[in-house]
Amino acid sequence: MKFRVERDALADAVAWTAKSLPSRPSVPVLAGVLLRVTDGRLQVSGFDYEVSSQVSVEVQADADGAALVSGRLLAEITKALPGKPVDIAAVGAHLELVCGSARFTLPTMPVEDYPTLPEMPSSTGTVDAATFASAVAQVAIAAGRDETLPMMTGVRIELNGTSMAMLATDRYRLAMREIEWNPDDPEISINALVPAKTLNDTAKTLGPLGGSVTLALAQGSAGEGMIGFAGGTRRTTSRLLDGANYPPVRSLFPASHNAEARVAVSALVEVVRRVALVAERTTPVLLSFSEDGLVVEAGGTEEARASEAMEATFTGEPLTIGFNPQYLIDGLQNLGAPTAVLSFVDAFKPAVISPAAESGEIISGYRYLIMPIRVTR
Repeated sequence: MKFRVERDALADAVAWTAKSLPSRPSVPVLAGVLLRVTDGRLQVSGFDYEVSSQVSVEVQADADGAALVSGRLLAEITKALPGKPVDIAAVGAHLELVCGSARFTLPTMPVEDYPTLPEMPSSTGTVDAATFASAVAQVAIAAGRDETLPMMTGVRIELNGTSMAMLATDRYRLAMREIEWNPDDPEISINALVPAKTLNDTAKTLGPLGGSVTLALAQGSAGEGMIGFAGGTRRTTSRLLDGANYPPVRSLFPASHNAEARVAVSALVEVVRRVALVAERTTPVLLSFSEDGLVVEAGGTEEARASEAMEATFTGEPLTIGFNPQYLIDGLQNLGAPTAVLSFVDAFKPAVISPAAESGEIISGYRYLIMPIRVTR
């Protein structure tokens, strides 16, 4: 194997592939990225038996072939190279990399020991890449991170006709986003539970590429199964989580509310951040709403307390409610709108945060539910 490739193209391809590699692989070869050159194109691949990543790059090839090298090391090297063409050649049990006056020799691993990457499932449909990336970012923040509860670490994707809904919860908050997509089968009705981290990393990469993302999912794979995403020259596959017993989280959204507040998103985020500086790890921030506006308070000890008043439009009986400050900030920052509409049943029921345009009209499609923290005053 011998080829020349542009530095930026190589660095981007290796960095994206290496990002999904396991930090503690069960076998050494899974820490590697597979470089394979055929017909003037370089394929950079990674696979850990759960997630596969593959990207192709155009190269000037002198000889086809394949080599398996440490993914993280190669990513660090290619990122640090000068902005010049890179010459790479497999020589015996090593990979030689030359860029300008920089030269690296890396040990290779046996290509024959590397597992075969899974095939992409059949295409299910396409979705606008930017819309998809935005929707995933809004929902993935609410997914759990406790690996002992794997079901909560996923994003549930519900495909019904031309509607795609994404939901995620860690039991303390719930995010839901609905978007339009283009299914291959207009009558499709299928659900899948995708690992949130994999979905978020994939969407972040494919979104900026523009165009559309192809979604590949075998019907009936709500439990064991695989999902694939492809955009441009990149593709990712991931095993699905078992979502057969995923809770009916949609029912958590209240059918009606007794009070409503409208607040500028950027101002509320800044105030919550400032006030939360004195809050201890498990201490909530208190939001007191009235016709006079909003007062945000927090205090970890008798010596350290903070409060700040700000403008807010409120309808309903005066209300004081406590939230985890980071969960509140996460929801606000991902609204994608200048105004937040907070809807309340009472101080002990979940609150719903929705985005609103400058005109005050609620933007449909996204809702963020957050559980209150009970406080005694």
